[in-house]
Amino acid sequence: MTKPVPKPREGNLLRPARFDDLGLKRALSDRLLPLLVGAMAFLAALALAGAVAASALARHWQAGAGAMMTVQVPEPTGPAASGGGGRAEQVLAALRASPGVSGARMLSDDELAALLRPWLGSGAGRIAIPLPAVIEVRLAGPGPDRGALADAVEKAAPGTVIEEHDRWVRRLAVLARSLQACAALAIAVVGFVAVAVIAVATRAGLAARRDAIETVHGLGATDGYVASRFAGRVTLLAARGGAVGAAIALPVLIGLTSLAAPFSGGPAPDGPVALLAAMPIALWLALPALPLLAAGIGWVTAQWTVRRWLRRLP
Repeated sequence: MTKPVPKPREGNLLRPARFDDLGLKRALSDRLLPLLVGAMAFLAALALAGAVAASALARHWQAGAGAMMTVQVPEPTGPAASGGGGRAEQVLAALRASPGVSGARMLSDDELAALLRPWLGSGAGRIAIPLPAVIEVRLAGPGPDRGALADAVEKAAPGTVIEEHDRWVRRLAVLARSLQACAALAIAVVGFVAVAVIAVATRAGLAARRDAIETVHGLGATDGYVASRFAGRVTLLAARGGAVGAAIALPVLIGLTSLAAPFSGGPAPDGPVALLAAMPIALWLALPALPLLAAGIGWVTAQWTVRRWLRRLP
């Protein structure tokens, strides 16, 4: 009595696992497309880093400039208009007594020489002309009443000049918004170029496998089946390229963070752990998102390109 022959599994009867019936591994190279998408992801990471850095530096500088003002007192050693002492001492006392002022200090001769050195060179400390006293005023909350403060210092020392930093604050705000707009435009251009690159690569793959696609399509394969096969391959390659671009961008962003740290008011990070901790949270969230975004762009672009190409088949 003969034993019954076991039936082969349906999957094995039709095709082996991961069978590439359209030959997509030959049509869509796993080298060129990931390389191009990786370059786009790297540029997008740099543009995003520029936007984040511009926003952070603008907030820091606006907070510093907006919370301070500078007072210049001509003839600082001359007698004050009212009360005893010199003009500079009386203005300093009037500033410290004004509501909305958290602190005021007079710059030393060495600090004044350091301020003048970029224009006068090494001889700034030996200048013969009399210099006004410069008082640095730090404001608290909304600051003092500007009119009352000007009257107080003018009463103490006529001719005293108050320089507010509102104009520079406004310029910094405009600069920050301009940099952010440029970064957003750069990211949009990078995204458009990535879509174009993926579309061209997909169309090249379609042209290379036209005969196989027409055969499979004639045997009953739907447009959705062909599009999903292409989209799956393109999505994998785009995600791989995005991951490579994000990995290459990481050390570059860490280096830029180290260079930008002194301008944000903090000390330069010391050691690899401090460098990693100093990088903004927004960038840590954006880097893992780049492969996902590249994969999404690849899937949508491949689906649209393949379906549009299939509709034109005779």
